Amino acid sequence: MTDRQDEGRFSKEEPEMDDRAHEERAESGREGTGLCLSGGGYRAMLFHAGALRRLNDAGWLRKIDFISSVSGGSIAAGVLGRYWNRLRFNDADESALNFDAEVVDRIRALARLNIDRRSVIGGLLRPRASIGERVAAAFRDNLFGDFTLQDLPERPRFIITATNLQTGKLWRFSRPYMWDWSLPKIEFPTTSLATAVAASSAFPPFLSPVRMSIAPSEWLDPPGWNAQLPDHVILSDAGVYDNLGLEPVIKRCETVLVSDGGGQMESMVEIPHDWPRHLLRVLDVIDNQVRSLRKRSLISSYQDGSFRGAYWGIRSDIEKYRLLDAFPVTRDLTQNLAKTPTRLHALPDDTQEQLINWGYAICDAGLRSQVDTALNAPASLPYPKSSLELSRD
Repeated sequence: MTDRQDEGRFSKEEPEMDDRAHEERAESGREGTGLCLSGGGYRAMLFHAGALRRLNDAGWLRKIDFISSVSGGSIAAGVLGRYWNRLRFNDADESALNFDAEVVDRIRALARLNIDRRSVIGGLLRPRASIGERVAAAFRDNLFGDFTLQDLPERPRFIITATNLQTGKLWRFSRPYMWDWSLPKIEFPTTSLATAVAASSAFPPFLSPVRMSIAPSEWLDPPGWNAQLPDHVILSDAGVYDNLGLEPVIKRCETVLVSDGGGQMESMVEIPHDWPRHLLRVLDVIDNQVRSLRKRSLISSYQDGSFRGAYWGIRSDIEKYRLLDAFPVTRDLTQNLAKTPTRLHALPDDTQEQLINWGYAICDAGLRSQVDTALNAPASLPYPKSSLELSRD
């Protein structure tokens, strides 16, 4: 065993490659459609609910082959996966007639609960159960029950991502397997959906980490593997690694749709000099740079024809999509929605409705301007009384 393996390195010594290159070496070309749902707490979860509602109304939801999700996006994806087989798709227009009842209404019910505060307080009072485990219990009790990864549909394939803090790689939960590329796969995992979503949304430092035990027999030991396999993995919010959830789909899919409900670093005039707050600010700058680079790379790939698709974000300007019949919105209002705190904390119904409406409206603009130009404009927003325009009175 090498010195690096003695220090706790689990993977074989080999040049680092991205996840997709390791997983799909033998494949060439791209095919199918992937959807990425970013992190961002309840704010992103509700924003994505609106985008999913628009994709369903447009007949696009049923066309998606892969759904990759992060943090708050994983809650929305988890609800969609949990209730996918209950959706009644209309063969005439490919839309699910009961989408609101099975998906949107369940997401909204969760958004009325305070998960993060209860989990943190409970974890402090009873430290034997980690805060991450308490978040998983809340998801299990309020959304997923005993549903496991094996209960997810085969298509679309749901890929719920987290960050493996031991290896620094992207951990993927899915029906066929879970892993990060530096470790062997665990095939057909029976991990609960609640645990997968909790790991994906374990925002540091308060909700992180989630510790997941793994029996030696669960690892698929490949030929030539000579490193000691871990008996557990320590997982944190997937946004630590990739807040857009791009990695599992960008080299696999011909069409890539990205819904971004994530935040943006705010400018500061006075920078704290005490080392804890100063360090946090430096980490924010590093995180913001990584996110910006991923977004710019994505847009460049659209422009150079590497793949087709559309990006829409909670901070996007709808006028830049250049649709004459886009939904009318007031930029100041949508920017305020984008400032909704990134938490798993109850939101009032009017804020929920506006976030869903905004996800619906900007997804519509991205979809019709960049992917499906023949698509008809929708007649109304999901919640017409929750306007996206500020009153001029």
